Amino acid sequence: MIVATALLLSLASCEKSFLELNPPTSLTPEYALATEADLQVALRGAYAGLKSTSLYGRSLPVLGDIMADNTYQSVANTNRYTAFSLYNYTVTDGDVAGLWSASYSIILRANNIINSKIPDNANVLQYKGEAYAIRALAYFNLVRYFATPYTQDPTALGVPVVTVYNPDLKPGRAKVSEVYDQINRDLTQAATLMTKFTNSSQFSRYAARALQAKVYLTMGDKTNAKALALDVIANSGFTPVTAATHAGYWAGVAPRTDKVETLFELSFDAVGNNAFDALAYIYLQTGNYGDLLCSTELYGKFDAADVRKAMYATGTRGGLASVFVNKFTSFSGDHTDTKVLRLSEMYLIAAEASYPSSSADALKYVNEVTSRRGAPAIATSGAALLEDIILERRKELAFEGDRYLDMQRLQRGIVRSTDYPASARTLDYTNFRRLMPIPQGELDANPSIKTQQNPGWF
Repeated sequence: MIVATALLLSLASCEKSFLELNPPTSLTPEYALATEADLQVALRGAYAGLKSTSLYGRSLPVLGDIMADNTYQSVANTNRYTAFSLYNYTVTDGDVAGLWSASYSIILRANNIINSKIPDNANVLQYKGEAYAIRALAYFNLVRYFATPYTQDPTALGVPVVTVYNPDLKPGRAKVSEVYDQINRDLTQAATLMTKFTNSSQFSRYAARALQAKVYLTMGDKTNAKALALDVIANSGFTPVTAATHAGYWAGVAPRTDKVETLFELSFDAVGNNAFDALAYIYLQTGNYGDLLCSTELYGKFDAADVRKAMYATGTRGGLASVFVNKFTSFSGDHTDTKVLRLSEMYLIAAEASYPSSSADALKYVNEVTSRRGAPAIATSGAALLEDIILERRKELAFEGDRYLDMQRLQRGIVRSTDYPASARTLDYTNFRRLMPIPQGELDANPSIKTQQNPGWF
């Protein structure tokens, strides 16, 4: 009896001691991020989140083209992204929910880094600067897909803005303008804190400046967009890819340290990759999928001497003449990285932002791109010049996820070629499906947002 009693008391004491500890699965940020090394690990986790198949691992580059007029679905397909090609996705769509939840997961990770109490030093400030840029990028994607474009109505409902760790928080949707204010504050802070350039797979000061140039262009603020784009061009130390190096640039699979073209990308390698769900598989005809093809209308826009045309090959799929996308060529071993920000886009931003105030500048900057691709120089004026700049942007950034988002900010209808099903060849800008629905799971879990669904999705 004495022995048994002693054992019971011992177990009770151990149980009490155990219950007083913080369970590892519910550690608050101040416990989880206690050292500089913890902060670095957390930052790696934030970058890893961006590589999710729901984000830059595949969906974001795909959605930006298949929801527009660059990419269409082969008759021989695995049914991936069919709903977005046909614009018949629903509030319970898994890809919609994945984009939403993966983005907010990244925001959570970034918030914990930004708000950590670890004493500042050069490394800590760099990590926090990168976290600010990552958070800005996540919010930028969310507000462009789930909210009315800033250029139409900055007072419309945007997305919830969360900047602190609070597991009980149930935020409603902030205004579009408030979301963009947060993005710009984050990017300004990011550029201030970051002092290091490691390689293209990590944010740096000028990558943050480049992203902010893109943000301002999306807002219709041409003055700030041009100023930031020119700052990156003049002061970043990056050099653009040329016609002679174009093929090798896209064939490369390792993060760059030479400051050629790539300001920021998500890096995949033989160990860290999305396997068959990688971006390359959705295009590669030698892979398991090969679902998506280049529209024949887009292919016809490339001049014969344009080096970009070499990335697209003609052939047959499903018994039909097809144009294959060979922009992402490595799908085994070291995988193709996903480009997010490139120097050539800064020239295109400067060109578009120069119109209509300075046609001379617009021509100068757009032809910085055409001259490096073997394409004819643009020599138009007036409204035709703007259309040529938009077309050049379409050709240069094809299959990188920008086309649909450009059509959104420009408030343009989508008119597709006969490659697409007849029922999905025209989609007016006013169609409610041009905005993704707030996912049903969010509506069910968050009473503050339940009555804030996008119009048409009720």
